[in-house]
Amino acid sequence: MTEPDGVNKGLILFVVVSAALAGTVQVGARSDVKVAFDKAYDFSHIKTWGWSGERGQIKMARTQEDDPAFMQKLVEPIIVEEVTKEANKKFKAAPSAPDVTFTYYLLLTVGQTSQTVGQFLPATLNWGLPLFPPATQSLKILNAGTLVLDASANGTVIWRGAAQAEIKPDTSREKRESIVRDAVRDMLRQFPPKSK
Repeated sequence: MTEPDGVNKGLILFVVVSAALAGTVQVGARSDVKVAFDKAYDFSHIKTWGWSGERGQIKMARTQEDDPAFMQKLVEPIIVEEVTKEANKKFKAAPSAPDVTFTYYLLLTVGQTSQTVGQFLPATLNWGLPLFPPATQSLKILNAGTLVLDASANGTVIWRGAAQAEIKPDTSREKRESIVRDAVRDMLRQFPPKSK
């Protein structure tokens, strides 16, 4: 899982697929969290942590007027504060040469879910239903967000958490902040992974 400079293609694909699947998550519920890690890495050696040089990136794919720099000013302090709080519970902060460094990626996009008439029925006349062409009976457009948090050691990603959620346009700022904080906490509860 070695990372080149910037975001690799695998990460972008992972985030885009995660965002596309985010339509199944409701705002009232916690974010859907997934974690992957390098099973060959010995996490017991981690004693210190720090931030990568860039801390993170925001990618937006909603409208032409998207402003990632503005969004980063709003969201980055929340992510940094929560990661710092959670990481300090387990490790000592190191300003230089930490054992592990964190980097975040936030993708905000628009997705959709739809259902067609008869999509859950088998294509058979045994049910007594005539065959009919599919027609959309339900279409839902949603704002989706995926927060990815990487932990790296010596320039190699050793752990990756991803939290995704649907974000409704009328969601209050406090609720959005709560979603981000909960997502970070839920991911970092699983870092470092328990050895088997």
